[in-house]
Amino acid sequence: MNSHATPTAAARTAATRTAAPDTAAATEAAMAEILELDAEVLEAYLSELTTWLGELSDREPVRIVDLGSGTGTGAIALARRFPRAGVSAVDVSPQMLHRLSAKASGLGLADRVRGVQADLDQGWPDLGGGDLVWAAAALHHLADPGRVLSHVFDALRPGGLLAVTEMDFFPRFLPEDAGVGRPGLEARLHDALKGAPAPGWTDHLVRAGFTPEAERPFVIDLPAPLPGATARYAQACLRKLRSHLDGQLPADDLAALDAVTDDEGPHSVLRRGDLTVRTTRTTWVGRRP
Repeated sequence: MNSHATPTAAARTAATRTAAPDTAAATEAAMAEILELDAEVLEAYLSELTTWLGELSDREPVRIVDLGSGTGTGAIALARRFPRAGVSAVDVSPQMLHRLSAKASGLGLADRVRGVQADLDQGWPDLGGGDLVWAAAALHHLADPGRVLSHVFDALRPGGLLAVTEMDFFPRFLPEDAGVGRPGLEARLHDALKGAPAPGWTDHLVRAGFTPEAERPFVIDLPAPLPGATARYAQACLRKLRSHLDGQLPADDLAALDAVTDDEGPHSVLRRGDLTVRTTRTTWVGRRP
């Protein structure tokens, strides 16, 4: 997994196609937990982003598509921001879409948020037209993003917007000295997993026919008091990163990370009062002429 993005849609498919059923189910459940905690902890960021998209829109969106929706955190945020809109949430995973449906029903949004199961690497689903297409940490996982962008262009009405968001780096939570005898632990684990930089999307949008409208980084550095779910979010994210680290960090670092992500230990993120949430996400917006 690249450290700059949470995998969705095609990436999750590639990771689970060859996995044993129990392993695939556990991987899916862990990712669903991260996605839902991410939306809870970063609710203020999601609100700021959707408000900004409303300001860029030439009229209030009433037909919205969320590509690579996962559990529907983006779809739900968009439905809340635009109360007249119907949202089609597209994902390859029936388990993720089941979670989305349950969440939408619980929030009274079942009549406006619908799941659409589709593998965007295999073809474009029948979604009808659209005013706004949202793709968060999804397009760069596709085999042919250009083809999908062409479908998005065709699906949008003239004047409609496409918003593509990427995570510049995975969230960071720990102080420099996490108290486990390994100063700089979190920086080293991020360095060990660092992949290619998050892609820029302006050129891709232009090639697909879009007029670039805006590019905006959102710097997230949450002040105290942190949201109540922060400790669980930190644990879930660090455990996800830990699952990729065997053989990439010294044994002492791995042991320290295990201590930090343990449920009961004195250094566990669940017991700490010194956590932060730091990351940057960038959104590129294109308009169909």
